[in-house]
Amino acid sequence: MGLRERVLKMSIEKVKDHLKQYAMEDRIIELDTSSATVELAADALGCQPRDIAKTLAFDVEGKTIVVVACGDARIDNAKFKNQFGKKPKMIHGEQVEERTGHAIGGVCPFGVKEGVQVYLDVSLRDLSKVYPACGSSNSCICMSIEELEKTTNFVAWVDVCK
Repeated sequence: MGLRERVLKMSIEKVKDHLKQYAMEDRIIELDTSSATVELAADALGCQPRDIAKTLAFDVEGKTIVVVACGDARIDNAKFKNQFGKKPKMIHGEQVEERTGHAIGGVCPFGVKEGVQVYLDVSLRDLSKVYPACGSSNSCICMSIEELEKTTNFVAWVDVCK
């Protein structure tokens, strides 16, 4: 097992530990194919792209925030700036893992590094269930919006998507 594979395994284990406090760790789905993008995840799960709860990482004046939104939503620059006081600046490359605790393709709102602030976008509110990633590029969990609220320790609901 290479370094990347070990890091991803550690990340999913961190998510399992996080979800254990809610007795949900056994609900994690590990797929045989990649779910690293909204489209790949929707294809692998046989659901619509909007049912995927994508987690986007941003830098806001040196702070790391993640926004969880429905899979087909796009960030609205004006709404984001109105909410956070700065235009959206996504975190890229290796910095994603360094700052969130999860690698690209597995970024999720569970088991994030201390200090990361989690926000839920209102684009999720019309959905009865969503599939957020669980720390690796081939894992997810099916949960209700109420379960997502309970398990993420989110700061607030925001309206930052088109």
